Amino acid sequence: MRNIVTLECTTCKSRNYQTTRNKKGHQDKYELKKFCPRCRAHTKHKESKS
Repeated sequence: MRNIVTLECTTCKSRNYQTTRNKKGHQDKYELKKFCPRCRAHTKHKESKS
């Protein structure tokens, strides 16, 4: 039931991270605060279409 999703930086739009999520347990898109090496700062990363 777990699907692989790609996380994309909301500032520079680079796809930095991959993680898994359970679609039954978490209906909306992931939004996490992660470090972006391109921006060199902690920014919000949202789930993007892979």
